[in-house]
Amino acid sequence: MGIYARTLTVHNYRSYELYELELDEGVTVLVGPNAAGKTNLVEALQLLTAGQSFRRPSPSDLVRDGAPGTKIELRLEGDGRVLDMGMTVERGRRAFSRNGKKVTASGVRGVLPSVLFCPDHLDMIKRSASVRRAALDDFGVQLNESYAQLVGAYERTLEQRNNLLKDRFASHDLLGAWDDALITAGASVLVHRLALLERVRERLVDVYARIAPRETVDVRYRASIGDIPAASARDRDAVVSCFAAALAETREDEVRRGLTLVGPHRDEIVFLVDGREARSFASQGQQRSLVLAWKIAEVEVTYDILGRYPILLLDDVMSELDAARRESIMRFVEGEIQTVITTTNLGYFSDGILDASKVVGIGEEKRA
Repeated sequence: MGIYARTLTVHNYRSYELYELELDEGVTVLVGPNAAGKTNLVEALQLLTAGQSFRRPSPSDLVRDGAPGTKIELRLEGDGRVLDMGMTVERGRRAFSRNGKKVTASGVRGVLPSVLFCPDHLDMIKRSASVRRAALDDFGVQLNESYAQLVGAYERTLEQRNNLLKDRFASHDLLGAWDDALITAGASVLVHRLALLERVRERLVDVYARIAPRETVDVRYRASIGDIPAASARDRDAVVSCFAAALAETREDEVRRGLTLVGPHRDEIVFLVDGREARSFASQGQQRSLVLAWKIAEVEVTYDILGRYPILLLDDVMSELDAARRESIMRFVEGEIQTVITTTNLGYFSDGILDASKVVGIGEEKRA
């Protein structure tokens, strides 16, 4: 059966004073003009499923102008359970809850994972490496809480080590201790990242072949600590050795520049089309097909790992995709995948899709 999002309620949230949205188990289409608040509802769904927003807002950004605070709630049902996820912002502080009990973001994350696809993602291939790393890590933290903990530990260690490198009076012994901490945390992140990327890669290659059968694609991980053979990628001790050697080699340059130059924060995820790097050589259509395939792969990997599908959030991407790619994604969601789509134009959808979907108009008349 699986778990589904049933009811989203927002109070003094962004553009909304009070609004309740009932969701279909299949496809819910939110239609309305630009600036009507459709993306705000998608963001609320992501906050209560992924524990974070793609907009990376400050807590005060979520509060409706003039209101003292905000509250959003999402009821989940399925597998014989009813779960109420919540988030409030009061006095500039954000707090999550689960069935009325206060939790951290991890308490709402992963129960019903979400995969978001929005126009900003369409440039993922040609943007900086940090965007592609974040795409993989943001996906990973929803599937495994230890992944989130490892990434957090590495980022904190990296910050402390960079601060130390900027201190020209720091001792070599102290720097050596932070080297060990960085290697320990970084090797764990790398092992998890490489394992997750391989699962996404397998699905992506298959999905892309259905979208563009005459082309071949691949995804590779380019580690800043040097080449990590596939066999070694599963061996944490081997990754530790590579990391330690890379730090030793770059030590003088790092001290001179006051910056950690190798590690997961400097790595690259490389997409290839017909053996050539997509960032430099792929057409816009090929790059968009790669991103579409990546998002579909995320949905399939979620099912592979958790045994249930995520909720798929498609925010205003139909206007950015051509007819063939729109058809590809709608064929994919026609099965068991709960999907929320925002659009300004119902003409992007066939009559059959609309007949099988719940269509909700979003506009001023829908607000309290």
